[in-house]
Amino acid sequence: MLEGVRRAVSKLLHGGGVYEKAVDEFVRELQRELLKADVNVRLVLEVSRRVKERGLKEKPPPGVSRREWLVKIVYEELTKLFGGDREPEVLPRKTPWIIMLVGVQGSGKTTTAGKLALYYARRGFKVGLISTDTYRPGAYEQLKRLAELAGAMFYGGKEGDPVKIAVVGVKELVSRGAEIVIIDTAGRHGMGEEERLLDEMKAMAEKVKPDEVVMVIDASMGQRAGPLAEKFHKATPLSSIIISKMDGTARGGGALSAAAATGARIKFIGTGEKLEELEPFSPKRFVARILGMGDIEGLLERVKTAMVAEELEEAAEELLKGKVDMRIVYRQLKAVRRLGPLSKVLQMIPGFSLMPRVSEEAVSLGEEKVRKWLAIIESMTYEELENPEIIDRRRMRRIALGSGTSVEDVRELLAYYKGLKAMVKRLRRDRRLLKRLGMDAFGR
Repeated sequence: MLEGVRRAVSKLLHGGGVYEKAVDEFVRELQRELLKADVNVRLVLEVSRRVKERGLKEKPPPGVSRREWLVKIVYEELTKLFGGDREPEVLPRKTPWIIMLVGVQGSGKTTTAGKLALYYARRGFKVGLISTDTYRPGAYEQLKRLAELAGAMFYGGKEGDPVKIAVVGVKELVSRGAEIVIIDTAGRHGMGEEERLLDEMKAMAEKVKPDEVVMVIDASMGQRAGPLAEKFHKATPLSSIIISKMDGTARGGGALSAAAATGARIKFIGTGEKLEELEPFSPKRFVARILGMGDIEGLLERVKTAMVAEELEEAAEELLKGKVDMRIVYRQLKAVRRLGPLSKVLQMIPGFSLMPRVSEEAVSLGEEKVRKWLAIIESMTYEELENPEIIDRRRMRRIALGSGTSVEDVRELLAYYKGLKAMVKRLRRDRRLLKRLGMDAFGR
């Protein structure tokens, strides 16, 4: 998948010809590569439809070509396909934290249990491993050895009821101070075995009540991964997915599709055989690797710069127009949070630097202050938003109570509003000077 998609991106960026034809060719190539990587057919069609639709309709900001914008669209849509731009929560929200690993035989559960133990142990957690696989010869010894290598506590049974082993093991390890307990369950192949495995998994989850049920999927499983994950998810809802064996020639698209089938997030990927070769899964980084990390990083940075410049100009233009009320202040505060200091927004107004009357101090705002002021404005009535001059001490007390701030915070915002209003009035008055200097970008 990596090489094929990179070639298609390179051809798109450096090729010539009619843009619409280039889009068609690129989408076909993208479909071919995703299908070759075992990504679910329905998902491939959805992604390619959105890429084509957006690529033909959306207009890029100034300074960015349509082909470059299309690559950004592909980056966004593939990121969405593989889990979105939110990073996975890999650290426990409380202790003790119980993780139950599930999956079919050969998926790499036991090795993954050892990798997880090492990952958390290196971050200062006391980790315990439990072996409940009483069917596979050597499973007990393998996990015990991995526990030693990872510096984790161990509990297990070579025979007996796996559910009872898990229940007793959790109590035992928690009593010994384990903050994270990882349960390695059995996996089976063969006719009728899958249903028994699911029944056992369901019974164990009901008794142990784990904080997470994590399915381990072999990256080379292919199209079978999606339906299998759905079966497991139906038996016991999956919290997240770990993809093992993403090293080597594994294509991984089927395993990645499994996450979309269940709604569970991909949490980690195994990138090799060694215990330390486990990394949190970042959809953004993964897609950047697919598209060619160096190329995509530079391109995205350039697109972002162009978009910010366009937003800055719009923010500055809006500030210079019409009546200043609390709605305008609210939008400007949002721009400050997203684009940087208000002084940076104001610098987009031609001739602003020639006006020494507005100091840097007057327009510098801290993040905490912006957060408070946004909450204050959200607590105002429509009448107060449109005419802040009516806000007296009684109204200030009500607004402060509703926004979780103080009357002094409200007073400070009103003082900022009055100062901003006066500044904009001066700037508008000086537009004649700007025109005479040939610098009025807003007269067009």
